[in-house]
Amino acid sequence: MWLKGEEEITMNSHVEPVDERLPLRQLIPFGLQHVLVMAASPITAVFVISKTPNLSADLTINLISATFLVCGRGTLLQSLGPWKFGARLPFIMVPGGAPIAIFLTIATQTDIQTAVGAVIITSIVYFLVLPVFARCLKYFPKIVIGTMLMLVAINLVKIYGGIITGQPGSPQYGDPVNILLALSTIGFTLLFARILSGMASQLSVLFGLLAGAAVGAILGVMHFGDVLPGAVVSLPTVLPFGMPRFDLVAAVPMIVFSVISMAEATGQTVAIADVVGKEIDQREDVPKTIRGDALMSLIGGIFGTSLIITSGENIGVVKATGIKSRYVTAVGGAILIVLALFAPLGRLIYAIPGPVVGGTAMIVFCIIAVMGVDMLRKVDLSDHGNVFTLAAGIGMGLLPILVPGVYSHFPRAVQMVLGNGLAAGTIATVLLNILFHHLGKQAETEVPAGAVAAVRNGE
Repeated sequence: MWLKGEEEITMNSHVEPVDERLPLRQLIPFGLQHVLVMAASPITAVFVISKTPNLSADLTINLISATFLVCGRGTLLQSLGPWKFGARLPFIMVPGGAPIAIFLTIATQTDIQTAVGAVIITSIVYFLVLPVFARCLKYFPKIVIGTMLMLVAINLVKIYGGIITGQPGSPQYGDPVNILLALSTIGFTLLFARILSGMASQLSVLFGLLAGAAVGAILGVMHFGDVLPGAVVSLPTVLPFGMPRFDLVAAVPMIVFSVISMAEATGQTVAIADVVGKEIDQREDVPKTIRGDALMSLIGGIFGTSLIITSGENIGVVKATGIKSRYVTAVGGAILIVLALFAPLGRLIYAIPGPVVGGTAMIVFCIIAVMGVDMLRKVDLSDHGNVFTLAAGIGMGLLPILVPGVYSHFPRAVQMVLGNGLAAGTIATVLLNILFHHLGKQAETEVPAGAVAAVRNGE
């Protein structure tokens, strides 16, 4: 049994801090702390996925359960590291912000079955690309990643603005109550971000969401009548949307993202190893982290979620508390699994009004735009090649976002790529960056892994 008493820890003083097996009375509260810090990510992910395609209550609750379950199993995998899957470091796994945006874009352009198929395809690509991914990093400098971040945010503002206002022409369009709910949620989130400090400030989004839901309850648009009745235990369903549709062209944006994700996994593995004082072999340990991401994304796709990836959120928790044991995050993973099986939690989340979800999403995903701006300001725009690369990337990305249907008379394969603003803008930026900075020139061979943190987690 891996949970042992303090006496054995004392006797085995040579044990590395990351491998220290704390007593259960310490593991549970420390593990719960990690869960609270990351709780906003899976909850927001479920909200934004379920509200956009207007999933039924049963499907939404199923998705909530599946998301927490896969995050919990992934956290256990990364913490315990069996069979070279997982780095045996104190990692927490969450649904990434950018993958959710890509998932929703694919689902909107095609259907949710194709979006699920894209997740499964991308998880397989992780395994295939892993041996050579480092060679691709030079094609994803800050100008590419910053452009991608901006387009992700702009696309989501448009999508979630529609959740707040309703569909044009409908009786609920522009309902002041809905707009008030969204604005109050944003306002509370900003207030909490201002007045809270330390780890509590990391929960500002979650607190803002709860405050917005409370306003909804006061205004009578949030109802709790269906929360307690019904089953107590919820078991996720395999393939809840039916058989996935595998469209390689539709999956291109998510495949492009997978390379960025692997780069950030490299940086996060090195960073957390440094925090816990563990010496690692990057060639051996980084692939373990990425294999864990790939496997859990594959399982997540089977259960209907978007990509599930390692999170950098909990690195700050480890550093702030000084608790370096990977068994703490393993217990956090077990707590997530328990939450996944608790059906009333799913029904409570489903009861939160859509405009509150929209207000939360506005904050969460506009932070991605801020990170994109921060990244782009570090690009040398005195270089005319960078100016034209950035201009073309933003132009190609904004055109299908601001003018829907611009490519509607083109072949379907062209529509799937150029009609997706995120894909079109990213591909244009990559190709022009190669044209101006790689063809006939000495290319840089390395991109700092930290430069892509925002894309993976979207926080």
